Amino acid sequence: MDTTTIKNNFRSEEYQINMGPQHPATHGVLRLLLTIDGEIIKRVEPDLGYIHRSIEKMCERDSYQQIVHLTDRMDYLSSHINNEAVCLTVENALQLEIPERVKVIRTIIGELTRIASHTLWWGVMGMDVGALTTYFYGFRDRELINDIFEETCGARLTMNYNIPGGLMFDIHPNFVKRTKEFIAHFKTKLPEYDLLLTGNIIFQKRMEGIGILSKEDAISFGASGPVGRASGYSCDVRKHHSYSAYDKVTFNEVLKTEGDTFARYQVRILEMWESLSIIEQLIDNIPEGEFFAKTNTVIKLTEGEYYQKVETARGELGVYIVSTGTKNPYRMKFRSPGFSNLSLLNHIAVGGKIGDLVATMATLDLVIPDIDR
Repeated sequence: MDTTTIKNNFRSEEYQINMGPQHPATHGVLRLLLTIDGEIIKRVEPDLGYIHRSIEKMCERDSYQQIVHLTDRMDYLSSHINNEAVCLTVENALQLEIPERVKVIRTIIGELTRIASHTLWWGVMGMDVGALTTYFYGFRDRELINDIFEETCGARLTMNYNIPGGLMFDIHPNFVKRTKEFIAHFKTKLPEYDLLLTGNIIFQKRMEGIGILSKEDAISFGASGPVGRASGYSCDVRKHHSYSAYDKVTFNEVLKTEGDTFARYQVRILEMWESLSIIEQLIDNIPEGEFFAKTNTVIKLTEGEYYQKVETARGELGVYIVSTGTKNPYRMKFRSPGFSNLSLLNHIAVGGKIGDLVATMATLDLVIPDIDR
């Protein structure tokens, strides 16, 4: 047999495998259909619908007060911010003036939510690439925030604290003290994240130059949050379309230009420092006054269309309401950051290996119910 015949017998063959929907690296019931050539990825096709609950359709039957409590079941790691988005949409539609106390408290809790989400992401991100210790470090710090939340609103995950017009009740007397204690604690622990993982040469080699997303492609795919900003795309809703008390604080929009997996990792680490700074600026300056503005028992929006967006831990969440003047919306639509960010996975994963896909997908920080509404 000549060498030509031997060569032809070893042609590359593509074949398909399933990753998920019960794979730990998909962080939920997400199924990826991978077309691979050996270890090289040729195509990634997300298969959605495994946790679809028709939340947008359910909103059509509920009052505006009830809708709020559906949204923390979408991106459950940004539950407070999701609730705030719906409340802001309704309040703007009503042209309701919200007390300054409410705006400041919402902002503080929103940034605590962002830190809690990022610490969980960091712990699980490390575990995805083989660093088990990060899981315990991240949850150690996240639990302190959950303790503050539980004392104030009685919940640790799906928070029901925001209501149209303000807050369900005022902050706990220990809120300020415990929040300041957390800030002091986390300032000493966040450097451990860099010591343990960021500066690890093995981790860096797994992350650098992998899953590259250009600024132009980030804009084209509608990427937002840390995913977009890691590609140099300035898209922080808190900066460009300020809401609550973000216009009263100074903070940096963290931007990187590399657009790779390591850049997306770095953005979230640096964002936790910025969140600490925002909380520090507000925690001793919570205004006195009411924690809600009076609204009608039954809220009805004037006929029309209303839209509001906020910056969750994963990016831009948009709330779109079509009202016909009744107590419940005619149509409700959520523009979730996870859905847009997932759409670019095939674009940045093709040509890499399965191990690279796990690292790349981890830095997209997907929460599946946020995608599968």
